[in-house]
Amino acid sequence: MMLTILTAQFDLPFEDPVLKFLVVLIIILSAPLLLNKIKVPHLLGLIIAGAVVGPNGFNVLTRDSSIVVTGTTGLLYIMFLAGLEIDLAEFKKNKWKSLGFGGYTFVIPFVFGIAAAHFIMEYNWLTSFLFASLFSSHTLISYPLVSKLGVVKNRAVNVTVGGTVITDIMALLVLAIVVGMTTGEVNAAFWTKLSVGIVLFAVAVLVGFPLIARWFFKKVSDKISQYIFVLVMIYFAALLAELAGIEAIIGAFLAGLALNKLIPHTSSLMNRVEFVGNAIFIPFFLISVGMLIDFTVFFKDFETIKVAGLMMIISIGGKYLASIATQKTFSYTKPEGGIIFGLSSASAAATLATVTVGYNIIIGETDLGEPIRLLDESVLNGSILLILVSCTISSFVTQKNAEELVKQDNENTLAESNPETENFLMAINETSTVDPLTSLALLLRSKSARENLFAVNIINEVKNDSSKKNAETILGLAVRNGAATDIKITPLTRYDTDVMSGISNVIKEYDITDLLIAISSEKGFSPSFVYNLYSGYLKNNTANVLVYQAIQPASTIQRYFVILPKNAEKEPTFFHSLLKVWNIARNSGSKIEFYGTAETISVIENIRKKYNIEARFIIFNNWTEIKKVFEKMKDNDALIMFMAQRTMVSYLPQMQRLPDSLNENFRDRNFLLIYPAHQKEWDYRKDTRDIGNANDFVEIGKIVGRLFK
Repeated sequence: MMLTILTAQFDLPFEDPVLKFLVVLIIILSAPLLLNKIKVPHLLGLIIAGAVVGPNGFNVLTRDSSIVVTGTTGLLYIMFLAGLEIDLAEFKKNKWKSLGFGGYTFVIPFVFGIAAAHFIMEYNWLTSFLFASLFSSHTLISYPLVSKLGVVKNRAVNVTVGGTVITDIMALLVLAIVVGMTTGEVNAAFWTKLSVGIVLFAVAVLVGFPLIARWFFKKVSDKISQYIFVLVMIYFAALLAELAGIEAIIGAFLAGLALNKLIPHTSSLMNRVEFVGNAIFIPFFLISVGMLIDFTVFFKDFETIKVAGLMMIISIGGKYLASIATQKTFSYTKPEGGIIFGLSSASAAATLATVTVGYNIIIGETDLGEPIRLLDESVLNGSILLILVSCTISSFVTQKNAEELVKQDNENTLAESNPETENFLMAINETSTVDPLTSLALLLRSKSARENLFAVNIINEVKNDSSKKNAETILGLAVRNGAATDIKITPLTRYDTDVMSGISNVIKEYDITDLLIAISSEKGFSPSFVYNLYSGYLKNNTANVLVYQAIQPASTIQRYFVILPKNAEKEPTFFHSLLKVWNIARNSGSKIEFYGTAETISVIENIRKKYNIEARFIIFNNWTEIKKVFEKMKDNDALIMFMAQRTMVSYLPQMQRLPDSLNENFRDRNFLLIYPAHQKEWDYRKDTRDIGNANDFVEIGKIVGRLFK
């Protein structure tokens, strides 16, 4: 009896859900390990593995509903990540270039497709238009490669992602029109329904989703619930897209754009989103694509081979010409042109959707009573070969050019990394401040800084088990928060009779550049905290002190007001502090408004030209009217203030009264106070003059580096 059961379980194709899932996991695990050694992209390995174990291969697994559902999630995930990881500032900056590439990559293959279909394959005009739309769309199947290599913010990748949405919408619009004309439904009502549906869908996702998500992230701190919420948003947007009459992948992409600023790239939620997608959903999609491939159809008749060859020439050749045209038009480098071609050359999702719809539409019958389809079986089989070949080319070309871009980035990292060492120390004594401080530290850190975060708890009592256990609990939570984002946080426990002395010793021992302190919204600036701040924390001569109050998660902040005193740019650590503000903007996607004197704003604007940061600059000379700035702030705005100590050139007497003002006006808002450290005297006149006139960012980097010495 047991033998019979075991035999039934191992009959092909496998039906046992445990066995099926095990086979898929083994494929996902082994593909990178085996193929990386021979320089073959693992994405291609998953597609080939799907073909081998699928119904057209050894029939180990069937492409049943479980594979289709998980694979569909993987496809939606790819488009969602493309929208989520895109640099919105760069995206806005390059919107016309995205439109240009979208035009090239749609029109060039489309025109070639129409000509080939009508004059070579002798299709009618309606079928020719549908046939041509197969080659205009593409799927970002190799996007996980550029994400893994960390070049998703490259301008060429940005333009390609934007152009993908445009060309896919156009291709699917052609599909909708052709189907409507075939069924006789293209009329005024058709166009009204389609246009109104698309507008309502776009407004619901791009306007409604951020409002819902910001409210949810404020109210719900549970990490699992936040991740499930993200999945709900992906599928909900996909459903709304289908209801509007366009493809679900467009909905997933717009959902990524909508949540872009609410899921910081440094957050634990972002890490979870990427991890689960790259580990499970996206591999399932690639395997499901492989299961569609049937090699035997190419040996049945010459017509299939002829059609498949023509389709590959039109699709891959058209995408190559579109990438070259984009590269030449916008003066991109050769690797950037290559990555545009690599990302856009793969045909999968939209192509498969179009050919399936065309194949299922019957427009007549032969004399023998056989159905005449809008797209015949040779086109259906040719599209399968096109998927295999195009995905192969896409994987190799994308990996090669992405690696070249990484190499170029490594040769010029001034714009992405801090020119000097930065070591962050979080002084933590309450569990409630762990999450806010670790989130702030992850926003402040530069791209190159990965193992320079420290968390300290000072035990200023006689050593006992309870105080030690409390310190271990607090520091353990900080370590876990860092681990959730793949960042190492080093816990430090110190025994000292005085907290200030203990922190000062840690600053010296670990060469700390930035000390982070959190204050409770309930206590605010209490007299004891103000005393410790001025008599203790600010007495160190090497580390900036950052005082942080978090009322809401940093990911929900839409805009930061940065207020700078007169002569702030003349402080020795000004550029170090300014870089932290840049990092907050880059890592969170929030907008920034700078308030300062004309001289200070001029210096910042000159440096800002080399950073793609969404910022506004307002001349502000009178600190006595600072309340007017506070009054301009709205919900989800936060405050950053550059402070100074008495002996510094940017010190103002009003700074001494600021704690009371914040207690009165900012008990319900996030704020960050940056106190620069004391440094040795330096000639700020020469250095700031050089910075104001420098046009080359490399030269600015050298000057900033000299200031830090």
